[in-house]
Amino acid sequence: EVNSVPLTAIEFPYAAGEYPIVFGGTEADFTPVALLGVRNNENLFLGPDGAWQARYIPAFVRRYPFVFSHAEAQFVLCVDEEFPGFNREGRGQPLFTADGATSPYVDGILHFLQDYQVNFNASQRFCERLRELDLLEPMTAQINVEAGPPLMLAGFMAVSRDKLKALPAESLAELAKSDELELIYMHLQSMRNFDLLRERLGHQAEPHTIN
Repeated sequence: EVNSVPLTAIEFPYAAGEYPIVFGGTEADFTPVALLGVRNNENLFLGPDGAWQARYIPAFVRRYPFVFSHAEAQFVLCVDEEFPGFNREGRGQPLFTADGATSPYVDGILHFLQDYQVNFNASQRFCERLRELDLLEPMTAQINVEAGPPLMLAGFMAVSRDKLKALPAESLAELAKSDELELIYMHLQSMRNFDLLRERLGHQAEPHTIN
């Protein structure tokens, strides 16, 4: 029941072929997100059986029901006890060994989340670079469907092609050297996936427009 999830920059090559990648939040605090639907509480990538219908599943989804939390200048591994797979009857993967140490399963989760945090921090530096260069602008997606009024999706930002083209050569060279220019192009290319979202709605519709 979510129409977007956070995405780290390292995931762009895998996600850009399936999801629109945009930037959510405010102009002062934003992060890359993968759009999963065009209406509130709608994930178009879940099938009737609950299976994910895409080749790449964002790491934010894959890490569930585990998450890191900050506490006294350190990270604490937390688990959502409301997750249906969580139990205290000894079924499934144990969290601890008989002597109280973390199990190999938990060690794997910790390694995954540590990598995720590193990638998240790198993504925030990428976002800071976009902010410094003033490349983002608010955008609205309109998806026309055959039955009913057009669907409007707002509240996100995208890189302005005009602002990108207007950058001085020195700034473009710095973006290219840091591979951030490649990330920008993947983001822009992924905007074509709004058509895939429209198709997943199950309606015959006219091509969407981006304002």
